[in-house]
Amino acid sequence: MKAIIASEPGGADMLQLVDRPKPVPGPGEVLIRVAAAGVNRPDIVQRQGLYPPPPGASDILGLEVSGTVDALGEGVDGVAVGADVCALVTGGGYAEYCTAPTETVLPVPHGMDIVDAAGLPETYFTVWSNVFDRGRLQSGERLLVHGGSSGIGTAAVQLAKAFGAWVATTVGSEEKADFVRALGADLVINYKRDDFVSVLADATGGKGVDVVLDMVGGDYVPRNIAAMAPDGRHVSIAFLRGPQVAFNMLPVMLKRLTLTGSTLRPRDSAFKGAIAGALQTHVWPLFEGGGLRSVTDTVLPLAEASAAHGRMEDGSHMGKILLSTA
Repeated sequence: MKAIIASEPGGADMLQLVDRPKPVPGPGEVLIRVAAAGVNRPDIVQRQGLYPPPPGASDILGLEVSGTVDALGEGVDGVAVGADVCALVTGGGYAEYCTAPTETVLPVPHGMDIVDAAGLPETYFTVWSNVFDRGRLQSGERLLVHGGSSGIGTAAVQLAKAFGAWVATTVGSEEKADFVRALGADLVINYKRDDFVSVLADATGGKGVDVVLDMVGGDYVPRNIAAMAPDGRHVSIAFLRGPQVAFNMLPVMLKRLTLTGSTLRPRDSAFKGAIAGALQTHVWPLFEGGGLRSVTDTVLPLAEASAAHGRMEDGSHMGKILLSTA
């Protein structure tokens, strides 16, 4: 089969199309004939040599796929050969075939294009786990999402609105602002023009936001804290501006804030399977009923993975970037 690897750490030009043996599903796994793979920020960091695959994971890039079940490993139950599925994987997605633990395999939502479904697993597993489990977002609360036009951002905005939250988000252009408003965001802040802390204070009457989903880190963290309501929850999932943070603990104590964060990739299949079950119960019906939609920015051939990484790194995308094997 054809697959994409990073030949050595570096820029997007380090990505190479190679021939690899077709994988064989182990016990509890399915083999998926891949229709498309999602491109995510961790793929960029792995390519740069800063995010090595966990033990036992493939060195082939890619954390989410969609496609058709091609074969079943020993002991697999509840998944049929020929079924259209999408799956969260620990690696191996940028390829024509990929194995996935049964626990992280979900059906393609009824009526959704199978290629578009490749953009669901990494984003919706991440958003559900961090906004609703760790962040405990409730109907009627206020959520701040940084990077609202990203794959994670578009999922978080839609899902939070679907569950009754008020949603603010930051973006870097007016084109992106219009795009995210169309997804349902209540307040969109151009961070290049306006101070999101001041805008949020005005918009909430000084009350602040209950949950922050932060992908920026660095100097954004103390600003997020300033924008938060008493008993608020700050959830970190990435750090585009660096992992080192300096802030005053006094407002954390006075407002009784919770600061937390997580990474999904190293967690075991049982943990991810619990998220998959919640998604199938609470979220997949919203796709099938029209309350949520997949948001695809670009679909490129697998061989053009370097161009896909370049588009993600230049920040111009709105929604998911996908690699098709067709």
